[in-house]
Amino acid sequence: MHITEALASLRADRSEAAMMQSRNHKGSRRETPKELRMRGMKLIVLSLMLAAGTAGAQVTGTVTVTSDYDFRGFSQSAGDPAVQGSLDWADDSGIYAGVWGSNVDFGEGSESDVEIDLYAGFAGGDEEGLGYDFGVVYYSYWPDDDEVDYFEIFAGLTYNIAEIKGWYSDDYFGVGESAYYLEGNLNFELPQEFGLGLHLGMSDGDAFEDSVIDYGVSVSKSFSNFDFELKYVDTDLDSEDCETPDDVFTCEGRVILSVSTTFPWGAE
Repeated sequence: MHITEALASLRADRSEAAMMQSRNHKGSRRETPKELRMRGMKLIVLSLMLAAGTAGAQVTGTVTVTSDYDFRGFSQSAGDPAVQGSLDWADDSGIYAGVWGSNVDFGEGSESDVEIDLYAGFAGGDEEGLGYDFGVVYYSYWPDDDEVDYFEIFAGLTYNIAEIKGWYSDDYFGVGESAYYLEGNLNFELPQEFGLGLHLGMSDGDAFEDSVIDYGVSVSKSFSNFDFELKYVDTDLDSEDCETPDDVFTCEGRVILSVSTTFPWGAE
């Protein structure tokens, strides 16, 4: 089975199982794990709002419009545009936390329309250009019938223009199998304040039959308060593996344009 077919089948199976479980527990007043996680999400958002006035802390928000939501070489929006937003809190100590969201399209058999991620971590560095970043991400999908939420931990190092980063989950997309992702990135400053980015990543683990390599090249430029990025992404999978109905989870090579802005404007 091709990996794109496996992803679609996985979400369909999880969605059917979740609906059966809901019918079996109809009438119960006990909060579901999803409802408890939503309560925790609301507490985090409220904490971020209250933290805005904390000395040494900053709260920012970012809005992005992109022609395709790409995640490690696979489209999460069936090749269609996505509107994304984040709310981020960062302290001078290096501690940070945030909430990120986007529309998604996983095709027939999936109820999910929105992805909402929670993340927290610790980042820092020295004057020589060496930096570090580690933390945890919780991926959730709404409505929750698919039951594919999962946690991922990450750790990364940067040195000047170079970055290496690793991600690991012991329950990838809620299937009970582990997966990891390794990536390397190079970011160059070009004349006229353009930027050039090079990306190489690999997905592997028990949740994958075979490893998947994804790569990308991007050019970026800022105008006033808006950041523009044009990038090409692709994978090492054969073209027949990436041809999917309605482009759901497509991994074909494609060009993606995104525009983003961060609030408050003019923040130092």
